[in-house]
Formats: sequence, structure tokens, C-alpha cells
Amino acid sequence: MQSRWNDTEAQKFIEAAEAEGQPAALGLRVYTSRLIGQDPDLVLHGGGNTSVKVKDAEGQDLIHVKGSGWDLGDIEAPGLPAMHLEPLLKTREIPHMSDEDMVALLRANLLDPSAPTPSIEALLHAYMPHAFVDHTHATASLALADQSDMEPVMHEIYGNRVAFVPYVMPGYSLSHACNDALNKHPNVEGLWLAQHGLFTFAETARESYELMIEFVTLAEDYLAARGAVALPPQDNDRDAPEALTQALRDALAADGHLGDAPALDFRSTPSIRTYLARENLIELSQRGTATPDHVIRIKPFGMILDANDGAEEITRALADYATRYKAYFDRNAPNASEEKIMLDPLPRAVLVPGVGLYGLGANEKAAKIAGDLLEQTTRIVNAAEDYNRFTPISEADLFDMEYWSLEQAKLRK
Repeated sequence: MQSRWNDTEAQKFIEAAEAEGQPAALGLRVYTSRLIGQDPDLVLHGGGNTSVKVKDAEGQDLIHVKGSGWDLGDIEAPGLPAMHLEPLLKTREIPHMSDEDMVALLRANLLDPSAPTPSIEALLHAYMPHAFVDHTHATASLALADQSDMEPVMHEIYGNRVAFVPYVMPGYSLSHACNDALNKHPNVEGLWLAQHGLFTFAETARESYELMIEFVTLAEDYLAARGAVALPPQDNDRDAPEALTQALRDALAADGHLGDAPALDFRSTPSIRTYLARENLIELSQRGTATPDHVIRIKPFGMILDANDGAEEITRALADYATRYKAYFDRNAPNASEEKIMLDPLPRAVLVPGVGLYGLGANEKAAKIAGDLLEQTTRIVNAAEDYNRFTPISEADLFDMEYWSLEQAKLRK
């Protein structure tokens, strides 16, 4: 992985920020956020987050954090809403806070009340003393993070430059877990979040960004030395099978959960076909997602079809999927701290061995997002399985992420 930092381009972002009366640091934050967001081997579709700490005209500390609904790839200054930093830091002394209370706290400290809600990981960014903080879900780092007992391996790769954080659900608890790791290891340059992703931080935008590039490259090199290469993104090289595609679309439309015109995004690449040819595909495809937030887009597991399936077989497969999804819900919902409302029981991933895969959605955008995430998943899982064993978060943790309280609150409204 190569750094794409360019001094001339960086200066343009500085000048654009200053022309709007904004600090140069915010311009550089926008610039390196875009560098990260435009690389699919670092983040995809709203994944990851970034921040920068600055002072206002009166010398008070502020923090700009990526806001909900913004994609790092084309983010602008309004997508990095500013908050007063000091009230956020006081929460380090509060051991527990609900997601709803945390979001209320973040919004209460926005400089612009109409700004987007800051990332659920905003407090994590605030607790880090560094000016610039970057968080990615890089392909190579996930191939290793999605393994069991990886702390010794992490130290083998990074020495004492990175601290290990066991899996904790994103939000308030993760912020405190990362703060604890930094208190124990104050001189590290990054955090390795098991089954989740990678953080880097520094006093300049370029240093934090190039640390991310360096650390992901080290993960790539470690995998490659052990014969576990995550192939780069590749163009789709096969057309969707017409009969199967039409039969699948008709069956989904008849179900109705994705509307009467469901969208299908077909993909077939060498990485996808390698994944689909794995002998343990049936079990492998049920293990979970490569990083926790993917479950919101592609569900906890996929559905497998045969290339020759017609309407009857597809309808039966959808019914079987719905039964399995309801069983997943029934196993986990009783353990939740609040009553949960079951989401629709339709897959977002359809796998066709020997052919390719479909991302499903209620519209073309949703289907493409699912397709992109599924394609990256195959690349991550191929490398993870070639290295040892793809081991994402547990089913219970995956359910907690899919049925996150803030998303459930939207359903209740």
C-alpha cells in the first residue's frame, strides 16, 4: 500500500479552509479523510471515521469528528461537525452511559445544533490526546484481526508501536476500553481492535495518515510471507446468469420485504469464485461479517443457491432463510436489555458457487453497497482462511450490533 499524500493537493485544502474562515488543520483533515475514504482497501461506504482537535478564536479546545451520513471518500467540512472538547473528556470518569444518553451529550456540545450527529466513536476520538486520529477497516488488517488469540502476533508485527484492544461493541464501552489501553501504553502510535479495525494517531494529518498506510502495509507483508494474500479489488469479469437473476428478482418481489422492484447487484471475480469454491463454504458463510458494522448492510449470514435453481427452489430457499433468521433472532433477543423488533428476514447476500454472488437491496444504491461489502468480505475471508481461520465476532455480539438500540428506536418511531 502506497501513501497518496501530495503537498500541492494538501495546500489546496488548506487554502480552501482558510477562505471559509476555518483552520488549516480542518482543511488537512478533510484532505486525508478523502485519501482514506477513496481507497476501498481502507474503508467502504461510510465505514471508518476521522477527527481533528483545534482551538477556537478564544483558545477553547474543539474536536471535529466525522458525522453520521457522511462518507469519508467525498467528505467536506460540514461532515466533520465541531464539538466542545472539555465536556466530552469529563465522561472518562463516568463508567457507564447508555447509547441514547451518549448521543444526547454529543449533540448538546455541538457548536452548530443543526449539524449531523457525530460518530458513535466520537468519545474514543476525544479521549486520545493526539490532534489527528484515523480509524479504518482495512482489508489486510481485518484478515488478521478476524483471528483468535492474535495479541502475540500483533506484537510480532508492530512491536510496542500498537496496543491491543479485545473486542468491545462500538460506542461508550469501546471508548473506555481504548482509553484504558492508552493509559497503559501511552507511547503507542496505534490501536489494534480485535475483530474490528485499526486506529492511528499523530500531531499532523500526514503523519497519522502515513502511519495508517505503514501499518496496513506491514499486515499485508505479514500475510504475504505466509502465503495468505488478499488480492486487490478486481473488475467483474462475468455477466449475471439471466434465468437465475430473473427468477431471484421475481421471488424477492413476491415476498415484498424489499418492495415490488428489488435491486440485484451481481459480482464475479477471481476472489469471489475462490471463496465460493471453498469446501467449507456452507459453514464459512454462516460465521458472520468481517467487521461489526457490515451486519447492518448484509445481514449476519448469506443464502446459497444453485446456478440451475428456478422459481420453486428459490422460493423454498427464501423460506428456509427466513426460518433460520427467525431462529437467530429468537436465540438472541431474550438476552437483550430491551425488547427488540425483528427486522425483515430476507438475505442481502446470495451466493452461487461456480458463478458469483448477488448483493440485494430495496434500491440500486443499497444493492451496490451490499455487493461492495460482500466482494471485500470474500477477499478478507480468503486471506484469513489461508492464514489460519476466519473468526469474526460471536453471534451474540453480531446480534447486538444488528439490533443496536439507536436503530431500534427509529423503528419504534
